[in-house]
Amino acid sequence: MVPRYLSPSLLIAGALVLSGCARAAGTATADAGKVVVACGATEEWCAAMTSAFTATTGIKSEFVRLSSGEALARIQAGKSDPEFDVWHGGPADGYAAAAGHGLLESYLSPNAAAIPGRYKAGDGAWTGVYVGVLGFCANTEVLAEKRLRAPESWQSLLDPALKQDVGIAHPATSGTAYTALWTQVTLHGGNVDQALAYMKRLHPNVLQYSKSGAAPAQQVARGEVGVGVVFSHDCVATKEQGFPDLRVTFPSEGTGYEVGGVALIKGAHDPVSAKKYIDWALTPAAQEIGPSVRSYQAPTNPKARRSDKSADLAALKLIDYDSTAAGERKLELTRRFDAEIAKAPKS
Repeated sequence: MVPRYLSPSLLIAGALVLSGCARAAGTATADAGKVVVACGATEEWCAAMTSAFTATTGIKSEFVRLSSGEALARIQAGKSDPEFDVWHGGPADGYAAAAGHGLLESYLSPNAAAIPGRYKAGDGAWTGVYVGVLGFCANTEVLAEKRLRAPESWQSLLDPALKQDVGIAHPATSGTAYTALWTQVTLHGGNVDQALAYMKRLHPNVLQYSKSGAAPAQQVARGEVGVGVVFSHDCVATKEQGFPDLRVTFPSEGTGYEVGGVALIKGAHDPVSAKKYIDWALTPAAQEIGPSVRSYQAPTNPKARRSDKSADLAALKLIDYDSTAAGERKLELTRRFDAEIAKAPKS
């Protein structure tokens, strides 16, 4: 059973205060026996993971929930004196970008040997802990009122009948949205201009660009929009919260996916505990926690049990998603999106 937790705001504030105290006390030793995690998954999943890690190892752990873009910005800002030891969760292209900026410390965990090569960086900069597939989350009741069907292609999202009826996050703040943007780059043969042209055509249909990639699923559930571009597991989890009219579909042209990562922050104040956290996150037991808090990403460890509510990767048309290339182009693409299509939402 997952224990009860403090409110997110109190938990975050406490994590930062305790983190600062531990940093001050730990400067004279190699490791303070705790780990602070920049966590890119849901609040519930982050809490369940850190709680289970502490229960298993006895090492204290705290987290701050951040979207992919926020995590990268916070890690960059704290480069000279990191506030985090580990980054856990969120698409690997963000990790690739961080590695390119010298923000991550390569760590080849002994448990990484079990993870397939396509789900990890060869130099140990990051290792994948889950896979999530990009799809569409449709409110069938809302669409039926407009005599529309749930979309099954990227082109169908451009239908004028969906004007201001599509929810999607901003790629500068959301790993989910950046996955959608890089998917368009891949589908257009690597042509960035054509990918951005598609996003410009989609723009009139977007109600607003949210900060978090999971937010559009909630918009769809509330009937604010008819369709959201999200990772499919977010739609499934939202449907379970009492919204039976939600339906997941996948684009026929092919879709992208995220490899959620875990990585050691360069200059971490508690590197020993951080490495133990990474070792643990790659185990089957750790990767089976997600479904208990409605996080239905597919695990990367082949020995971990996959929930029947997770997307069946073998049955879907997936693009050849290059996380390293996506990470290298992230800053350029998000700046162009911000300048040419829409400004990123303010915090």
